[in-house]
Amino acid sequence: MAGTITEKILKQHIVEGSPVVGEEVALKIDHTLTQDATGTMAYLQFEAIGIDRVKTEVSVSFVDHNTLQTDFKNPDDHRYLQSVAEKFGIYFSRPGNGICHQVFLERFARPGKTLIGSDSHTPTAGGIGSFAMGAGGLDVATAMAGAPFRIKYPQIVGVKLTGKLPDWVSAKDVILEVLRRIDVKGGVGKVLEYFGPGVKTLSVPDRATITNMGTETGCTTSIFPSDEITKEFLIAQDRGDQWVSLEPDAGATYDEIIDINLSELEPLVALPHSPGKVKPVRELAGMKVDQVSIGSCTNSSLRDLKVVANVIKDKTVSENLHMTISAGSRQVVEHLIDSGEMKYLVQAGARLLENTCGPCIGMGSAPCSAGVSVRTFNRNFEGRSGTKDAQVYLASPEVAVATAITGVLTDPRTLGEYPKFDMPKRFFVNDNMIIKPLPYNEAKEVDVVFGPNIAPLPTFPPLPDVLSGEVLLKTGDNITTDHIMPAGAKILPLRSNVPEISKYVFEAVDSKFHDKALEKGGGFIVAGENYGQGSSREHAALAPKYLGVKAVITKSFARIHLANLINFGIVPLTFKNPADYDKVDPGDVLDVVIGDLRGDVTLQNKTKGIDIPLTHTLSELDAEILKVGGKLPWIKERI
Repeated sequence: MAGTITEKILKQHIVEGSPVVGEEVALKIDHTLTQDATGTMAYLQFEAIGIDRVKTEVSVSFVDHNTLQTDFKNPDDHRYLQSVAEKFGIYFSRPGNGICHQVFLERFARPGKTLIGSDSHTPTAGGIGSFAMGAGGLDVATAMAGAPFRIKYPQIVGVKLTGKLPDWVSAKDVILEVLRRIDVKGGVGKVLEYFGPGVKTLSVPDRATITNMGTETGCTTSIFPSDEITKEFLIAQDRGDQWVSLEPDAGATYDEIIDINLSELEPLVALPHSPGKVKPVRELAGMKVDQVSIGSCTNSSLRDLKVVANVIKDKTVSENLHMTISAGSRQVVEHLIDSGEMKYLVQAGARLLENTCGPCIGMGSAPCSAGVSVRTFNRNFEGRSGTKDAQVYLASPEVAVATAITGVLTDPRTLGEYPKFDMPKRFFVNDNMIIKPLPYNEAKEVDVVFGPNIAPLPTFPPLPDVLSGEVLLKTGDNITTDHIMPAGAKILPLRSNVPEISKYVFEAVDSKFHDKALEKGGGFIVAGENYGQGSSREHAALAPKYLGVKAVITKSFARIHLANLINFGIVPLTFKNPADYDKVDPGDVLDVVIGDLRGDVTLQNKTKGIDIPLTHTLSELDAEILKVGGKLPWIKERI
């Protein structure tokens, strides 16, 4: 039977379950990646499982988030991560080598392989034909231990591309167009699989931009074919032997099709504070801008920065704003230096930052008060930039550099002729900043190094049949993991210390949440649609669990956060009738009768004297994991 790319890869990797939409399947995982903001906790969990070497084909630990070293915490974590990599057979990408998704695409990603990473933008590797998914750190830890990764078998949405992008329009505009059509929850339970003649006009970095930011639709992952374009990229990276052809069969069918004519696209921009709030740049042109930031895992490739360098050549950054640039990898920097294009950026007055995530996660370069920042990033959630009242717009490198020159939001098509530049036939390959795994006989002699900020893993007891407590917080729709567990230079260094980081849970929503949760002995969170969208950060489940949160009751959940709640023993429940959301208020005392979680659940609102029916999407295995207190005690019994 004719198959899609998704069907072909999943067929080879399903070890349990049937390929029926909505049914749970367990997948064999070939590759994993972690980054330092989530990796320290993931490796503490891996150590707690108790095996002596990873079971995956390739696992890579990156340091790219917490590189701002204002005290001992981040460098101590980096030292821990390097020693863990040496001990357990993991590649280690050293600080400053590059952003995990860019470097993984360049040096590790392979067509047809499954990949999970403790970062929500892991689907970047879908640009090369990997089936790549973001996941919580505990799911990555258990995959490294040899356990399969479980997902609901997705609907497969075919995104048919025809035509060719006009000058000044790029891959960022393609994914912004997808977001304009389906918004930030339109991809939930789905894979976005790109096909059609327009695919052949896009390079691997173009495709990776699209799959990277596809995460913002809530989809399971996004994926492109592995074709002659993919082969050329792998040959240029000195990895031609890893190429395999992977394209949909002629008769392949999709559950839904989205048609996009690339020739008809124009420069787009996402408005504050959602990646799905998309408009044409021309409708907002002329708006004063205070900052332009170019980079992140979405738009830091050599192609993107060559565009920027050649547009700004012999020009100067507007005196009304400042401009930052974060290259995605040392390979990108080396090419820009060799070609002389780095000089264009320096002469223009761009501020050159380290090859890291940086401003995207609020790690430096925050905008001014009420500042307008145009960024080539993938998220513009309120406060994520480090400035609460900043207005962040998401755009392509073309829009960003045009804006940097003029000082106002600018449609780049007004600049005239599109710059011409050449991409290298062969990339500079220098893996000296990637430490390879030690042989087992050497690795077993390595001592793991712990810094004083690394706290022991908290442990949680099994769940009773009835959960009791107050409603600690009630929120609206689209609460992000940045709302639940903020990032930024102050909080990210605490990722390996749950008692300390828990003090910042819901800080931007309710500054008294931490104290209230401890005073009340825990309780419940009530929320609207799409609760937990955004980052894969498991601390958004782990820290609330530490504070005693027993269940989250919503209208709907984002995929990765739902899995993280299960992993840490917080029961994810939904209103059977969404209108019942209005019948529960902060301070209400609840008994939630969960039993064995094999069926529906009853919420008894003691304050209002009413019963409310709840439901869930838990499998029998999910229920089993929850009842024993989470995935770590469950997996330790089995491995």
